[in-house]
Amino acid sequence: MRTGVILPTFRDRPEDASEAARLALAAGVDGVFCYDHIWPMGQPERPALAPFPILGALIGSLGPSPPDGTGPFFGTLVARVGLAPNGVLAGQFMALEHLAPGRIIAGLGTGDSLSEAENRAYGIPFTPAAERRADMVELGRALKGAGMTVWMAGGAAARIVEAQAAGAALNVWDADPALVAARSEGPDGLEVTWGGPPPTSEVQLRDNLAALSRAGATWAVFGWPIDVGDLVAAAAVAGSGG
Repeated sequence: MRTGVILPTFRDRPEDASEAARLALAAGVDGVFCYDHIWPMGQPERPALAPFPILGALIGSLGPSPPDGTGPFFGTLVARVGLAPNGVLAGQFMALEHLAPGRIIAGLGTGDSLSEAENRAYGIPFTPAAERRADMVELGRALKGAGMTVWMAGGAAARIVEAQAAGAALNVWDADPALVAARSEGPDGLEVTWGGPPPTSEVQLRDNLAALSRAGATWAVFGWPIDVGDLVAAAAVAGSGG
């Protein structure tokens, strides 16, 4: 099971995100991710940095790495269809893919009632859920066809069909390991990745990773702040079955 961290981008400036990425990758974390919000959920008075410039700058600062798919990886968790046209989102992902071939993870989502206000505040249409889901599948297929890794956010059973249609992994947020197992097992099983808030203690971190590993999650991605040394060590133990 690979590990990742979501960078602190609810800031006015990118320095905190850059430092968190440096610490995480130096410690051996497999990937770094960015949210895609106009403001932090429910906090319109606070800033939010856009994900694609942050990820592009990080890739550029690290220099070239072998394009063998072994990392480090860079991704969105998640880019929301509807905030920009699919063609714009696809172009942004492909630009990152050119910078870091085989190391970009296109995490996609549709948004929901909690993020609707972000669209409304800037005059961006918030289309019906069925349209957003169809757009996500269309974009996912295009990116997958271009050779990119694609994750689709959501734990509902219907999302399995959509992820299968796009050839994508399923990403679940703060889900119980039992749900991870249910979505990854059986004839209709998918690759399942997990994202969630930072743990409250080292014990919780170890327990979470062990349970997610047993459930079949291929990634565990935690929000910031988190002790990246503890994360890498706990993941190693979980992967060994300890």
